[in-house]
Amino acid sequence: MELAQLIVLVLKASIILIVLSLGLKATVGDATYLFRRPGLLLRSLLAMQVIMPLLAAALAAAFDLKAPVKAALLLLSVAPVPPVLPNKQVKAGGSKSYIYGLLVAASLLAVGLVPLMVRLLGLLFNRETYIAPATVALIVLINILVPLAVGIVVRRLAPALAERAAPIISGLGNVLMIAAVIPVLVTAWPAIASLVGDGTLLAIAAFVVSGLAVGHLLGGPEEDDRAVLALATATRHPGIAIAIAGANLAGNKLVPAAILLSLLVNALLSIPYLAWVQRRHAGGSGAAAAK
Repeated sequence: MELAQLIVLVLKASIILIVLSLGLKATVGDATYLFRRPGLLLRSLLAMQVIMPLLAAALAAAFDLKAPVKAALLLLSVAPVPPVLPNKQVKAGGSKSYIYGLLVAASLLAVGLVPLMVRLLGLLFNRETYIAPATVALIVLINILVPLAVGIVVRRLAPALAERAAPIISGLGNVLMIAAVIPVLVTAWPAIASLVGDGTLLAIAAFVVSGLAVGHLLGGPEEDDRAVLALATATRHPGIAIAIAGANLAGNKLVPAAILLSLLVNALLSIPYLAWVQRRHAGGSGAAAAK
């Protein structure tokens, strides 16, 4: 087995373990939460699957960027939320039911929405673009729905075991994630570095900040929901974005490099937003306690 294949296997295993650990903390009610709240579901989809692709298209037109960078922004804008995002949303104080419900709803709907949005973006830029719904479904099924369902079933049948196992499995998944991501970043670093200094960082930063703002504004009256949707709108599944690129832009190494760069920029720009949300949350809790 080649090193590249081993890295991919380790990365897939890490994602499955992380999602399994989430399932060990979730219930069926959590997973179906958004389908019982159509208003919040529609606002979430509007932010993630309508406004963000339009903003990505506007940024691609406004900035003098390399074509692969423009493609990366557009691909990220149509991808669903990544399965590792809920841990960050929990730290922001988000509602567990909304976090898990959004992961499930976005994943299920991605099977139809992602191919549709890819086609629409292709029409917008006069380019033939395509990804098979089966490709998206397979990624979603293996990486999200099956491990999440297994975790929920285990929690239902053996709650004590689930509570003990969740942090262990989560920790192992995070270790494997780090072990897989570091060599990927090292290998891709020359391509990533070639994108610095030509406006790419500014465009990606604008994409992330816009996502945080759109999600926060459409999250509704609940402060916790706003934080969850803000992070979900700004952070997308790199695996699906790269899969779309592979189906339509095979051989172009700058597209995956731009997607990886966006993950780094997102991680950095999310820090001040999370700090701001946590300060507001602490202030609100203190005011409530004072009453």
